[in-house]
Amino acid sequence: MEKVLNVPLSENDVRDLHIGDIVYLNGHIFTARDMAHMKIKGLINEDKALPKELRGAAIFHAGPVCLKKPDGSWKLNVIGPTTSIRMEPYAEMVGRVGIRALIGKGGMDQDTIDACENYGYVYLQAAPGCAAKLAQGIISVFDVNWLELGMPEAMWDLEADHFGPFVVGIDTHRNSIYKTIRENAIKKMDSIYPA
Repeated sequence: MEKVLNVPLSENDVRDLHIGDIVYLNGHIFTARDMAHMKIKGLINEDKALPKELRGAAIFHAGPVCLKKPDGSWKLNVIGPTTSIRMEPYAEMVGRVGIRALIGKGGMDQDTIDACENYGYVYLQAAPGCAAKLAQGIISVFDVNWLELGMPEAMWDLEADHFGPFVVGIDTHRNSIYKTIRENAIKKMDSIYPA
């Protein structure tokens, strides 16, 4: 099933999704990779304000390439997903702050499957190698936080219009296409190479 959703996302929006659904997003999308996740966790631990309201947010595990224009504003050039499993240690934190969608590549593991069910968020698979195509769904760069971490690690606030397509890889019902593929591959290997 194909769905177009507006960010901020509601819990009902994401609990209605199932693995294999195709999703497009409209609204503000934030990027966050390893360093941004660490910064967010640090601010939460210190009881300090986050630079953005993350309740209902969609977080893209991506390092965009942006060009600074003469007027000081930014233009997105390309944006592609980075490998998400590195952010697995933050699965619980993502749920606690109210993020409703993670976008990336390669899938995530059991902590994320558990947190998706418990907190009501989903993991969306972005097609790797489609950075230029994905950039077409971004209509403007709203702003950037933590640019001192470097362009890929900064937290970018991007305005999206029909951003995608993304495939629901982990839903709120404990279903994961990555876990299913892994289990099927192990069964297949066991039948090919019996003990």
